[in-house]
This record gives sequence, structure tokens and C-alpha cells, in this order.
Amino acid sequence: MQKKIVLNDGNIIPQFGLGVYQIPEGEATENAVKEALRLGYRHIDTAHAYQNERSVGRAIHSSGIPISEIWITSKLWPSDYDDASQAIERMLELLNLKQIDLLLLHQQVGNYRKAWIALENAVKSGKVKSIGISNFDGERLVDLFNFADIKPSALQVETHPYHQQKELQEFLKPYGTKIESWYPLGHGDQRLLDESRLKKIAQKYNKTVAQIILRWHIQEGIIVFPRSTRVEHLAENINIFDFELSCTEIKEIRKLDKKQPYFTMTYDEQVQNFLSWKLKD
Repeated sequence: MQKKIVLNDGNIIPQFGLGVYQIPEGEATENAVKEALRLGYRHIDTAHAYQNERSVGRAIHSSGIPISEIWITSKLWPSDYDDASQAIERMLELLNLKQIDLLLLHQQVGNYRKAWIALENAVKSGKVKSIGISNFDGERLVDLFNFADIKPSALQVETHPYHQQKELQEFLKPYGTKIESWYPLGHGDQRLLDESRLKKIAQKYNKTVAQIILRWHIQEGIIVFPRSTRVEHLAENINIFDFELSCTEIKEIRKLDKKQPYFTMTYDEQVQNFLSWKLKD
């Protein structure tokens, strides 16, 4: 039985889920989501930029599982920040939902203040349950928290044993904001997967290194949703709730922190890239 986390607004989110980044719209996304739900996944993380929200909606509605039992996260792209209210309506239509469980601002560029006001209004109107941000850091992160009436419930950032975001976790503590991890397995870096400390722990529990890393995320209180379309990997990834890492093992994994992100685009590069992307429904 997978775990759930209480967000700072009182809503309860499944801590483990499926990310559908780079899974194509259509059959690939629908099959991945359906199989994940069959295996016990109850959290699907998508985004308007992924261009597969419609397929996510089809899959959850055809799964036979009550919508109330499935948590859907999506993200608003910067090109929609100036007209965020209409963008939210489009997302609801694509997902075929009356309410999005968690809606994030996808990037820290553009008119994020205006977009955040729209997210807060969407919470008040019942169109969105919880709101948060993705890929915010530095002065824009501080500005958003100072500006927001409703503080972000979640911050989605690159997090893995090589980049554990300890300073960020300390910043978020007073607000009760939870970290959600992308690149939870270190972008598939073979150096991480070959770490001798992780291999030793994996052998003890008869698990893979990937399972040990995912279990570490869970015990560190991080919300995680590895991406996969392969049935065997979907089944392997969720098979992490029948064991528990010891305090000593958690400390050993913490020693792997190199503060080494794989995403290294500067803020100016983000502005140049992300504001120029115009998305289709």
C-alpha cells in the first residue's frame, strides 16, 4: 500500500505516481496510464507542455477507477500566464475533469505573478484543489512566496541522491511546501545506478538500485513519479512498499549528495527558450 502526504492546505496527495513527460499523445500515454492505474498507481503527473492531457483524461475515465481516487497534477506553461484563467478552462476540457487536483506554474519566466493570482482564484472557485510551482529558484522563488496569498503546496524540482536540495528543503519548511521530484533516478545516470553503496543496500533487500532510490525519496518525504511506458518497469517502480530503509542506510544515501543537477540552463536561457514556445491544445 503506497503512502500519502498531507499538503499545507490539508489536501492529501499520493506520494508515488507516474510521470508522463515525453510520452506521446495517443495510445502510448493511454496505455501507460491504464497499466499504471491497474498496478495501483493513483497519481498521474502531466502538463500542458507535454501535449498529452487529453490521453491522460481518456485513460483515467476508462480505467473503471473512481475519479475521486486518482490524483491528477498538471502544469501551466508561461505562454499562458497572461491568460491563465482561459488556459485552466482548456486544461479541464482536455482532461475531461471538473477539478484539477494540483496545478503548477511550470516555469519561473513570464508574468508568473498574474498567473498565480489566476491559480488562487481557481482554488476559490473550486476548479483547482491545490496549487504550486515548478522549477522556481533564487529571487523568483522568494518573490513568489512573499507575493502569494495562498502559499504553494508543492514545488517540483530536480531531486535525486546526487542533488538532494537540502537548502531548498530548509527554505520550504516554514511554509509546509512539499518537494516533488523530477529526474528522481538522476536522469538515468549510470554512475548513480552503479554506486557501490546503493548496490550493497539493493542486494540486502533483493531490490534494484532504482527501487532503493525511489524508496529513499519516499522516506525523505519527497513526492515522486518516475516515467516509464514498459510494463515491467511500471511494476518494478511501484514495488517499493514492502520494505523500509534503516536510518543508517538513509544517512549513507545522504552522503552521496554532490549538489549536482543535470539541468543547468541559466535564467536568461530559460527566458529565451520557454517564452518562445507556443503550445497547441
